[in-house]
Amino acid sequence: MPVLIRPVRTRGDLNAFVDLPFRLRKDDPNWVTLPRFAIKQELNRKRNPWFDHAEAEYLLAERDGRVVGRITAHVDRALQEFQDVRWGQFGWFECEDDQEATDALLDAAAAWVKERGCDRLVGPFSFTTNDECGMLLAGQHRPPIVLTGWHPTYYRRLMEDAGMARAMDTLMWDLHVRDRANVHPMIWRIADRVESEHGIKVRYFSKKNIAEEVGRFLDVYNAAWEKNWGFVPLNEKEVRHYAKDLSPLLDENWAMVAEIPETGEVVGAALTIPDFNQVLIHARDGRLTPGNLLRLWRHRKDPDRVRVFALGVKPNYQHTGVGAKLYEMHYQSAQRTPQGGGECGWILESNTAMNKAMQKMGGTLARRYRFYERLLEDDAVSSAPKDTKFTGDWIDEDSVLAHGAAGAPGT
Repeated sequence: MPVLIRPVRTRGDLNAFVDLPFRLRKDDPNWVTLPRFAIKQELNRKRNPWFDHAEAEYLLAERDGRVVGRITAHVDRALQEFQDVRWGQFGWFECEDDQEATDALLDAAAAWVKERGCDRLVGPFSFTTNDECGMLLAGQHRPPIVLTGWHPTYYRRLMEDAGMARAMDTLMWDLHVRDRANVHPMIWRIADRVESEHGIKVRYFSKKNIAEEVGRFLDVYNAAWEKNWGFVPLNEKEVRHYAKDLSPLLDENWAMVAEIPETGEVVGAALTIPDFNQVLIHARDGRLTPGNLLRLWRHRKDPDRVRVFALGVKPNYQHTGVGAKLYEMHYQSAQRTPQGGGECGWILESNTAMNKAMQKMGGTLARRYRFYERLLEDDAVSSAPKDTKFTGDWIDEDSVLAHGAAGAPGT
């Protein structure tokens, strides 16, 4: 039977859109995702402040009345303006091993963004670099860490056979931060000088003022990542939205802020999150039934790893060693919590300095994600970096100090 592509218009359509990966992945032991209600909240145009500056179409692929695939097509005006690009984006892609359905979904998404003046289709973004983004190419052997996606190996073939080309790869590094011996002593020397030489104090978040602390972090985030591929600054409404969503996941042992006490200026921050996916995996159908709620309660203390959601320093202070001090405090936290390690948030493959730094911290590669693109105009130029290799076993102190943002969305 031929494939039919149609937009989501009814509550039943939305349920089919949300339900699809739960049906496709139910037998994949490493797959885990957010509960269904949380996914619907992110897709809710009235709730998600991203829609204040963006529009999206949700599409289903059907064969003989059966949903076999899904995708979103979207245009983010804030991204286009800030990055000075004409990108259209796709995201939330899920599909059976069905090339015809994949081709039809991507063709429909490309046509939708082209009608709105875009010169390419880039993704997956669901919906931004702060959310699940990129397609997993390597690392399927381990469950996804919190706020990251998991995709079967055949997705790469579906994308590439549909004519999608690499736009950018991102890397996630695994770090076991209880063993200081794996770290070059240069890191500790730099960390020791932060307060004495630069007057910067690094402290942990205050739990009772967590919303304000998340706001301070996001102020650093907007400054530290502004030059990165695909980055869009968060506005005040989005800051409040993320603060509300992230607050239940935060542990004050793993959230840090660097500031100048005399002025109160925040110059750096780290937001690291215990891996709540280790709890959610016990309710894999995504439904908050009484039985699932009981299982989640019983496993609430299971997380033994963390994800560095973001760690960054404002550009004017990246020479002070605040990044090294934040690293050091992660090692201290690992000594007193059940979490002895985890993964750094994704780092652009083109960010040679930070990928080398992860090596120097004793990290090992855990996952690789890929963003794909399809050019829609003859004169459009690929956004793929020309040289993405990071080589060498040594990074000197000046190089460490010159790069203060690490392990984060958009790094």
